[in-house]
Amino acid sequence: MTGSSCRRFMRPALCVGLLALLVGGARADWLLVPMDHTQADHLRAYGLTFWTLQEPREYRAEWLLNYRSGAFLLEDRRDVRGRALELGVIVESVSDDDVRAIKNIIEDANMDVVILEKAPKVAVYAPPDDTPLRDPWDDAVKMALEYAEIPYDTVWDEQLLNGTLNIEEYDWLHLHHEDFTGQHGKFYGAYRNVSWYQQRVMLFEVEAARLGFPSVPREKGAVAQAIQAYIAQGGFVFAMCSAPETLDIALAAKGGMVDIVEQPLDRTPIDPDFAAKLDYDRTLAFTGFTLRPDPIVYEFSNIDNPTPDMTPDAGTEDFKLFEFSAKYDPIPTMLTQCHVAEVDGFLGQTTSFRRSLLRNSVVVLGDISGSAYVKYIHAKLQKGTFTYLAGHDPEDYRHTVGESATQLELHKNSPGYRLILNNVLFPAAKERPHKT
Repeated sequence: MTGSSCRRFMRPALCVGLLALLVGGARADWLLVPMDHTQADHLRAYGLTFWTLQEPREYRAEWLLNYRSGAFLLEDRRDVRGRALELGVIVESVSDDDVRAIKNIIEDANMDVVILEKAPKVAVYAPPDDTPLRDPWDDAVKMALEYAEIPYDTVWDEQLLNGTLNIEEYDWLHLHHEDFTGQHGKFYGAYRNVSWYQQRVMLFEVEAARLGFPSVPREKGAVAQAIQAYIAQGGFVFAMCSAPETLDIALAAKGGMVDIVEQPLDRTPIDPDFAAKLDYDRTLAFTGFTLRPDPIVYEFSNIDNPTPDMTPDAGTEDFKLFEFSAKYDPIPTMLTQCHVAEVDGFLGQTTSFRRSLLRNSVVVLGDISGSAYVKYIHAKLQKGTFTYLAGHDPEDYRHTVGESATQLELHKNSPGYRLILNNVLFPAAKERPHKT
């Protein structure tokens, strides 16, 4: 990774001549997919690598950690070259001798080689497409998957509660905006008279009743527990924005949150003994937090920074990626592969995570230097893992409700979106013993 700060880095025109030569030329031994500043489309490079791992191909692939900013080494086949050309991804033809030379470099540096096996089965937690609800915001992960042409299924509450979401069916689950406390995203104060908000509340209430729950908070609390169980069984979870914060609140407040949330939304809930009802032993990432239960206040708890810098050019929300030992800590190294060391900040309902409230088991992958907040974290839970990236959209600093979607064609080299796709590809890595 370089030490330069990313400021909307964009590559010049695609090197069409090189790709045409690769497609039409003689077959080499391997194709190197560089992930440094020479790559024309970082995001679709993940899609190309994912495609080579899918059935019926299941070609050989390796992830070269910290080599050329996390390059991929793919088996050289004509259809892989053709796919690279279709996606606009730069690839370089390399021989077995070249690969041996590269791996000699890797052996003597803070780099490593991770074998990629089978493409993970991806699920996104969201209301099904046949519901009348259309959220007035976009999901960065769904946009990244669609732009990289990585297939995914949509799952919602029923699939989680009936056991359809399991590690045999899905390797990876994404959570985005869901409010697992059942407070409907705390949009009541600003949007209670707007049709999309009213439709959303109705949809969630009908779904909770259909699944046999007396209220949305109780139903979402059960879903939160199902997600926790999925991770413990070996699932990989990635979440952004308000999902990480509200997931832990719902887990900590089992048996207590509903006593507050189920009051009428137009009344400020008050319970002086509420803090005593939180069980932090149940949480995944955060501990010792306090809640902000007032429905008019657009904050869930003190986990988030309530006063982030609203000026994009100030740079105070930019976050620095930590550098890990590739040979001893391959998982955090995979998750932080990038062509920059510092990533432009971006806001969200949960913009960042208070450092002092992290559980001891949490590994910080990226933090806002000189502040009380971190941006990017990871941890294990029994057989599985979860990774959280705070904020809403890496390429839209203050994405507001109703704003048009980010066009990733204009951000092919986005470092923030690369972090998302690191997480998508991570489950494909072959498990191996840690070095001692």
